[in-house]
Amino acid sequence: MRLIRKICMLLILAYTSAGAAEQPETLKIGAAAPDFNLLGTDGKRYALKSFSGADVLVIVFTCNHCPTAQAYENRVKGLVDDYKAKKVAVVAISSNDPKAIRLDELGYTDLSDTYADMKIRAKDMAYNFPYLYDGDDQKTALAYGPVATPHIFIFDKNRKLQYTGRIDDVEKPTGTPKNLDARNALDALLAGKPVPVPTTKTFGCSMKWASKEQGAQSEQAGWAKEAVSLAKIDEAGLKELIQNKSDKLRLINVWATWCGPCVTEFPDFMEMHHMYRGRDFEFVSISADSPDKEAKALKFLQGKYASNKNYIFTSEDKYKLIEAVDPKWQGALPYTILVEPGGKIVYAKQGPIAPAKMKKMIVENKYVGRYY
Repeated sequence: MRLIRKICMLLILAYTSAGAAEQPETLKIGAAAPDFNLLGTDGKRYALKSFSGADVLVIVFTCNHCPTAQAYENRVKGLVDDYKAKKVAVVAISSNDPKAIRLDELGYTDLSDTYADMKIRAKDMAYNFPYLYDGDDQKTALAYGPVATPHIFIFDKNRKLQYTGRIDDVEKPTGTPKNLDARNALDALLAGKPVPVPTTKTFGCSMKWASKEQGAQSEQAGWAKEAVSLAKIDEAGLKELIQNKSDKLRLINVWATWCGPCVTEFPDFMEMHHMYRGRDFEFVSISADSPDKEAKALKFLQGKYASNKNYIFTSEDKYKLIEAVDPKWQGALPYTILVEPGGKIVYAKQGPIAPAKMKKMIVENKYVGRYY
C-alpha cells in the first residue's frame, strides 16, 4: 500500500511539474523586466539595454503562424509609428518551439515559426520593430510567462511592469475595438498617471512549448493510419473536376511515377494537404500513368500518405488528358493548377512549383485567408 501511495505521489508531482513547465506564471504588475539576449531577424542581438533610451518599453510575444497574431501585425506597427516620437520602444519576440508545431496548426499561414521563416515574415510585412527569436530554449518566454500570441507587456522607464494582456478587444483587422487597452496604458504612463486597467486576459493561439513536440510527432504517425485510394477518372470526370462545383479552393497536380520532378515535389503537396485540409481547401492529384500501372501509382501514393483525393486517367491517349485538364497546357509534366469555386483557374504552372509561393497564394486567396 505504501508503495502504491508513493507511486501516486510521484505521478502527481510529475504531472504538476509538467504543467508548470508548459505554462509558466505570467509576470506580475510591478515586477522588473527579466533581461534577455536574443537574435533579431536583422542579424543583431538585443537585450534590455538595447532600449535604454526609451521611456516606455513594449514587448509583444507573437509568432508567424497564429491567425490572431497575424491579425494584429499592422496594429503593432501602428504602435511604433504613433509612439516612437514619444520615446516608446516596441519589440516583438517569437518564443514558439518550431518542432512543437503540428502541420494542421499551420492552416492560416504560409510560414512556420523557425528563425528563417521569421526573417521572411518580417520582410514581407515590412516590420518597423525588432523581431527576436526565443524558440530554441524559450528562456525569455519562461521568464515572462506569455499565455497566448499575441501577449503584450508594457514597462515604465524603470522597467517595472505596468500593463500586461491584450492589445485591444477585437481580433479582426476590419473590426472596431471598444477598448484600446495597450494604447490606454501607454497614454497613462506618458502622462505620468496610473494605468487604468493594468491587466486583461489575452485571446490567441496557445504558446508552443517544447513539451508539445510529442504532439507533432504523433501527428505524423497518424498519417500512416489514414486510407489512401486511387480512383479512375475519364474525360468527362476531369472536366467536371476542373469546373469545381464545390465551395473549396482546389489545387490539382498532374503527375506520373516515371516523372522525376513529379516524384521529387510530391511531398510538398502533401505538406500543403496536411496544412490546409481543415480549411476551405482540397488537394487533388491526377496520375498520368498508363491505366495498367495503377498498382504502381497507388503504391507510390501510399508511401507518401496521400489521403487526399487521387485519380488515374482511364485512357492511354494523353492528349485527351491534356485537353480535359487545361487546353492551355502544352503537355509537359508535372502540371499544376489552382482552381477557385466555379472553375476559375487562378494559377497554372508547367514544371515544378515554388512551394513557398504556392502556400502564400493559397492562404491569401479569398476562399481561405489568414484570419478567422
